[in-house]
Amino acid sequence: MTENIIPSKISYSKAVDIKRLDFIAKSIELHTSGESKVLDVGCGNGLISMQLGQLGYNVKGIDISEKAISKAKAKNTLPNVSFEVADAEELSIQNQKYDVVICSEVLEHLHEPGNMLETLRELIAEKGILIVTVPNGRGPREVLITKPMQWMQSKAPFVWGMVRKGKGLLGYDGKTEQSDADDLTHIHFFTKRNLKDLSKEKGFELLTFGKANFVGDVFPFSFFIKRSLKLQQLDCKTADLLPHYFTCGFNTVWAKK
Repeated sequence: MTENIIPSKISYSKAVDIKRLDFIAKSIELHTSGESKVLDVGCGNGLISMQLGQLGYNVKGIDISEKAISKAKAKNTLPNVSFEVADAEELSIQNQKYDVVICSEVLEHLHEPGNMLETLRELIAEKGILIVTVPNGRGPREVLITKPMQWMQSKAPFVWGMVRKGKGLLGYDGKTEQSDADDLTHIHFFTKRNLKDLSKEKGFELLTFGKANFVGDVFPFSFFIKRSLKLQQLDCKTADLLPHYFTCGFNTVWAKK
């Protein structure tokens, strides 16, 4: 996807986040009508929901974090976007249906991602779609950064403390623009094969498989690349040219079988 259709007022500052948002917006435009109802599960601070609201979609963002929903509500000025402290199962019990369900950077944090996918399937209307984005479990960021950092936290707390101080001095706070949750531990590390098998097992067909960035989130490259949006964009385009195992993340669209 080359030309952005997101409004010019972008809340995200990183190219990989803008690329993910543009993937989501274009996927909704391609697979649904303009009147679509959208559910953003694990919406965090609400940036995806609000950007889609600017495009005219009716969006509900849900999250189990009261802190995140309070922040999203404080930022929101759109009448077609709402936020609620809730989980997907609550909405499923109420038999609510949506043309688009978004699960962005959520599944890797869950102990039972398959259970979540079963619930999300119940929330999708006939001919609706599920948009899933996750880190690549064998990609550069997970292998070189996430896994070693999580190992240090659990096995070498003293070393982790020193590394954490160093990260702070270099301007890394462990937060993302989408979420400032205190615990961003990755429990599952998905591969392309994992996602294909999981989608089939839970009654979906994987329609689209996109890539995120290459080394833009890997230190020491990130220290320099984060200072230049153009370098970040080049990094994202590089990922598109390389085999899928070189990307740091996967952007996907699923349909109910």
